[in-house]
Amino acid sequence: MTLAVLCGSTGNDLDPGAARRLADELTAALAAAGATTVTPVEGLEVAAQLREIARLAAGAGEPLLLCADNLVAHPSLLRTLATEPAGRSTALVVARDGGDLREERGRLVPATDGTAHFLGALSIAPADLPILAAAAEEAATRSGRAPAAEATGTATATAQRDVIDVLLGALLEAGLVPIATRVRLLHAERVRSGAQLTAARAAVAAVDEDAALLRLAVKEKDDFFTTYAVSTWSPLVTKLCARLGLTPSGVTAMSVLFAVAAALAFWAGSRPALVAGAVLLYLGFVLDCVDGQLARYTRRFGAFGGWLDTMADRAKEYAVYAGLAAGAERSGLPYAWPLAITAIVLQTVRHMTDTWYGALHDEAAARQSVGTAGNTDAGGGVGARLSRASNRVQADTGSAAYWLKRIVVFPIGERWALIAVLAALGNGRVALAAVVGWGLLAAAYTLGLRSLRSLSMRVGVLDTVDTSRHRDDGPLVRTVLSAAKVRAPLLGAVVAALAALALVVGRLAGWVPGGTEVGVWLGAGVEIRQLRAGDAALWLIAAALLVLGAGLAARARHAGPLDWLVPAGLRAAEYLMVVAVGLICAVPPPIVFLLLFVLALDHYDLTARMEKGAPGTGAARAWLGWDGRVVLVVASALAGFAVAGELLLAVVVGGSFLAGAVRDWRSGGER
Repeated sequence: MTLAVLCGSTGNDLDPGAARRLADELTAALAAAGATTVTPVEGLEVAAQLREIARLAAGAGEPLLLCADNLVAHPSLLRTLATEPAGRSTALVVARDGGDLREERGRLVPATDGTAHFLGALSIAPADLPILAAAAEEAATRSGRAPAAEATGTATATAQRDVIDVLLGALLEAGLVPIATRVRLLHAERVRSGAQLTAARAAVAAVDEDAALLRLAVKEKDDFFTTYAVSTWSPLVTKLCARLGLTPSGVTAMSVLFAVAAALAFWAGSRPALVAGAVLLYLGFVLDCVDGQLARYTRRFGAFGGWLDTMADRAKEYAVYAGLAAGAERSGLPYAWPLAITAIVLQTVRHMTDTWYGALHDEAAARQSVGTAGNTDAGGGVGARLSRASNRVQADTGSAAYWLKRIVVFPIGERWALIAVLAALGNGRVALAAVVGWGLLAAAYTLGLRSLRSLSMRVGVLDTVDTSRHRDDGPLVRTVLSAAKVRAPLLGAVVAALAALALVVGRLAGWVPGGTEVGVWLGAGVEIRQLRAGDAALWLIAAALLVLGAGLAARARHAGPLDWLVPAGLRAAEYLMVVAVGLICAVPPPIVFLLLFVLALDHYDLTARMEKGAPGTGAARAWLGWDGRVVLVVASALAGFAVAGELLLAVVVGGSFLAGAVRDWRSGGER
């Protein structure tokens, strides 16, 4: 359900009859976009319109769609506004130099010489309605502060502008940072005369709306491989799926089946199987793109679908890693499982940095819009210069520098393409080695540049959320360790990660000894071979204490410019401790990989819910935490049950994740 408001415009020279017909057309378009009630306020003075909007916003509990009464546009644009995927506030804009807005990662911020122009339509999310009510009331007060005959300055400027423009300015000033909805292949403009109205209607009629919508379902800026090897023909599949009545989540499920089939083919290991696996992986990736395109084409969004898409992407990729490693091992190629383990640790930690750097960038844009943060495009410093250079490259769409920048970060399309080609031409070990090598290069590149840019932003982001929840702190940290109130959360996370890494490297180099071998018989000739920690006990305990030391700063304010790295540092520390115990205690690599797989899904669940606006998991997640898991893994190693300990922990974490997902999503929305 949506409430819509038709706002008045000023300076129009439209024939009253034409203006009325246009208003009726907009009312019908707003109703088609999902508005159950359309309230016209265009007959009132500017101040009166703003006060009425403030009243409606204060009493609304549903999205509020605002539209100027002189807008001529494809009706689907209003529907696009009303169905923003994550349920965020959004504004209709057109890319145009000299505008008063600029896009920052898809969000709109004020600019003196911007690249976007507002077209007179807004959708305000329920969470932002209080901001709208306050901003509209403040704008009404300003516009009515002086009598019309004596009005000067702001009051005069306000009276001469359309209400929707006044409102957007007030919202931006109040700190709202809306998502940009661009017209792209469609058409929209505000008209002031009969000639403009005729021309605008002709421009709208000249566009095949359905064909444009199908093409618009493809991401405007995607990765190189996706753009040229998938998006050139995936809209045909999207159209077919729409005709068959498939849901986006159904297509996601199909892509999972293709990826699992590819992993099984890689496991088989023969040359025909490897080639078949490469083809299946490519087709699965096509479907992975189609599910999002279908959602955008049909405007069928939901928090569950967004969450499922994110979780499926990660599960598919890591299942393929396992298939590649198992197939290489079947072929007698050593070191494949260690490469798969390295790949899953590296990629998961990288994704954690991606999530929080994105959140940091959004927070910087929000604060910049109200003048409470440094402008990353202004001033000096290496970070500011890098920001300006990056923006220039991103604006030069299609150039060699643009594509190089997008390729070097090793996005999912490039990862899957590399895996498919190298698996088909080589083997699973070669593919995994390439993933690790390129991943390390991409990690170094992004970490270095993002850190410099973050320092220039001079804002924090982790302190704006439930820090303990996103750190994944357990009872040990929450009730005991955090009482120390140490003030260096990033230092603690870095020390923890380095301590765990040193233990892994030490074992690989032979500096850290292994344990004493024992056997545990399960019957029927099945034996799990264990290693007691022995001389490695002191190394394990020392590393565990340094890792747990990251919990001492859990209560500190995570507001530093680089504190967005804390979750990634904690994930790295925990995962590397699992790997270290596996190396020291000779835990079979597939078991180590399994535990890392379920830990990764558990952590992706946390970030995916945040990114997709999905319901949180509540306090249940905190019953163990990263600290509890580290203690259990190390304790099981010291007790001589490292294999059983890691297996049991994988079952517990995986079972908890699945139970939580089923519980929270059993009534999940469609996508």
